[in-house]
Formats: sequence, C-alpha cells, structure tokens
Amino acid sequence: MNRRIFTLLAALIPILVLGIVGSVVTVPFVALGPGPTFNTLGDVEGKQVVEVRDVPVDPTTGNLNMTTVSVRDRLNIFEAFGLWLDGQHGLVPRAEVYPPGVSREEIDKSNQQEFKNSEDDAELAALNYLKMPTAVELVNVTEDGPAKDAVRKGDLLVSVDGKPIVTAKDVVAAVSSTKPGTVIPVVFKRDGVEQRAEVTVGARPDDAEKGYLGITPVEKSTGPIQVDFNLAEIGGPSAGLMFTLALIDKLTPGELSGGKFVAGTGTIDPDGKVGPIGGIQYKMMAAREAGAETFLVPAANCNEALQRTPDGLRLVKVENLGSAVDSLEAIKAGKDTPSCG
Repeated sequence: MNRRIFTLLAALIPILVLGIVGSVVTVPFVALGPGPTFNTLGDVEGKQVVEVRDVPVDPTTGNLNMTTVSVRDRLNIFEAFGLWLDGQHGLVPRAEVYPPGVSREEIDKSNQQEFKNSEDDAELAALNYLKMPTAVELVNVTEDGPAKDAVRKGDLLVSVDGKPIVTAKDVVAAVSSTKPGTVIPVVFKRDGVEQRAEVTVGARPDDAEKGYLGITPVEKSTGPIQVDFNLAEIGGPSAGLMFTLALIDKLTPGELSGGKFVAGTGTIDPDGKVGPIGGIQYKMMAAREAGAETFLVPAANCNEALQRTPDGLRLVKVENLGSAVDSLEAIKAGKDTPSCG
C-alpha cells in the first residue's frame, strides 16, 4: 500500500507543479482578437455616436460600423495556449504593443490622443468633401519664434508669402520652401478684420536650410455646424474613415449604406486620403460576427485581408474618401465595386 501511495504521489506531483506554474507564470505575449464594433449611425449609452448640432440632419438607417481589436495582457501559460488554439486570436510579443521603457499610462494617453486626432480629421475630411467652409487657425505661436510679434493664437491665416492658405499643409509648404532670413508677408484675420504683417523667416531647428515661423496651424470649421463624437475608452486612429462616412451620411440626402450593414476601418486625413491600420483580420471577424455583409478595406491592407476573409463578407478596396462614397453608392445601386481580390 505504501508503495502504491508513493507511486501515485510521484505521478501527481509533476501534474500539480505543472498546474501551478501554468496558472501563475505569465508569458511575454499578448493576445489580439476581435474587439467591440459600433454603428457610427447609432447610439451608445443614450448618445449619438456622431452627434451633429446647429444644422439640419438627414435621417439615416442601416449600419456604418467602426471596428476595433481587443488586447489581452498578463496571460498565464494556460490562457495563452487556449487563446492560440481558439482560431480567433493571435499571440504577438508583448513588446510590440507595450514597448519596454514606456508606461501603460503613456501608451494609453498616446492612443487616446490618436483617437482624438482621428475625430478632428474625420470632421475636416467630411467638411472638405462637402465643400463646407473651413479656415486655418493658429492654435499656438512659439514665444521665441520668428512670428511672435506678428501673429497670435486664434488668428485665421489668409495667405503666407502670397500663397493662399486653405489647409495646414499649405502653411508648411509655403514656409519650408522659403529660405531662412527672407522677409515674407503674412495676411491673417483677427476678430474678423484682415491684417498684414512682415515676418523674417527663421531656420527650422531640425533643418537649417528650411524656413520656420514658430506657429502651429490647424484647419477648423468656420460654419455653424457643431460635431461631437461620443465614444469613450477607444484608442488609435483607425475609426477615421467610418466617422467621416457617418458625418457625410447625416449631412446629405439619402442613405450611404442603403439601409445595409456595412463595416470598415481606415485612417483618414483632412484631404480624404485613407491609410492602413493594424489587426485587419480581427476587425473583419468582429464585423462579420456583428452581421456585416460588406467591409471597407484600406487599399494598403488588401493583401493581408485576403489571407483571412470571413465567409460571407464582401471586401471593398478603398483608396480615399471619394472612392469609399462611390463604392457605397454602387452597392446601393447593385453595381460592382473595387475589390481586394
């Protein structure tokens, strides 16, 4: 009997040790998988995801869903192995998501700022597409910069060195192409009154050959429209395209989605260029599980998307905002669209 007990214990001890180690020891990986998806035409917690005020809003139906990727951290050995086997998650080195030397707080703050920037860019992209009025406002003037005595925060730029200013990029192009030491005219509006100042261009701190004024220009709406994006606890820039489409849908007659369930992803800039994102396969899974039949894919993500396309999900390749709107109109009319395949 003693020998049997000893043999049983000898067999159980490694199993117990393995169980303890597997449930306590964490692995240097995180699991990526399908995250929550939100209809940008709908409501969350009693608030419209994309809320438009002070201008008429066209009724909308259907879905234009933004998608996300879930990140599971602090996995023990058993959890990591189980997620790896389930077919819906992938394991990546933790350092790819949480770089060494950078705190979780810093990473979360950066992700939230990217999300805020994507909201601002989405609004501008929609306004520019609809030809609604915008202006370039100075949100900061460096205290010791070349333009410190000429302009101030809140001024609206009209022209720089004779070049009309329509976007923030116009300012960068006008100034960086001017040699340091050159005196240039800057025309701006302050309190509705147009003014002119002469500024001696300085040298950029990182490139002495390029011009520098020490100002931060940002494109903003000058019309009565007020837009709020009411999603919290979301990070990153990849909701930009879907936010933009929702805003366009609300500001124009008819329905972009045609009442259908469309989802997608992609960054957006004020000019309407759609950029690539990460985790496309998990976003497609989330969209299909939610009921999406069509998924808008940034052109640069097409090859990756084709590798793991969920059954029943139609992929539409998107180069820019114009092509996204055209594709939605084509889907509504039953016509062909650009495809990743």
